[in-house]
Amino acid sequence: MENFQVAIDGPAGSGKSSISELVATKLGFVHVDTGAMYRAVTLEALRRKIDLNNEAEYSFVDSIEIVYINDKTFLNHEDVSEEIRSLEVTRNVSLVSSYKAVRDKMVQFQRLSAKNGYVLMDGRDIGTTVLPNADVKIFLTASPEERAKRRLKELEQKGIKESFETVLNDIKVRDYKDSHREISPLKKAEDAILVDTTSMTIEEVCNTIVSIVCERMDENGK
Repeated sequence: MENFQVAIDGPAGSGKSSISELVATKLGFVHVDTGAMYRAVTLEALRRKIDLNNEAEYSFVDSIEIVYINDKTFLNHEDVSEEIRSLEVTRNVSLVSSYKAVRDKMVQFQRLSAKNGYVLMDGRDIGTTVLPNADVKIFLTASPEERAKRRLKELEQKGIKESFETVLNDIKVRDYKDSHREISPLKKAEDAILVDTTSMTIEEVCNTIVSIVCERMDENGK
């Protein structure tokens, strides 16, 4: 089976998941949202009420099943797609995903998911760690203020009230944690194409990425 991999990375609120889903649909690719997988682990950790700061308590990752299919996340056969977007999960996922035991387990699954077919995978270390040989690498970004506005809008649509200042602070804290963690920190791969979405519409971002991918596919005879 032919294989073509697209890696999309970027900070919190840059639109990775929604953009990746739309791009994958337009291209007919399989979309894998790795961030959702880490959120599922975080949700399970919160449910088990473990000490989130104690890496030794994450041994449970070997006994749970996380499946991402058709843009939905299943934790032990339960659809947790909505629950993993809660503020509590959002504020703890950076810590949980910083642990080697968690990342090793998730990366193993992610690589298997991208082994065959045409796959578009998004996250924070796809182009640098998970799929270092991806055919196309995109790094999405936007100003912290713009990302906070987008996240605030998402929360409002879910009926969650939060101040702009709080959301902006959460974004900045998440950025720091993601970019300073010891294992697989968030950073742009040297060969990734930077796409700043601050002043772009979703349609403009999608069209830009689709053009980049199609051009690379033509070059590779796909």
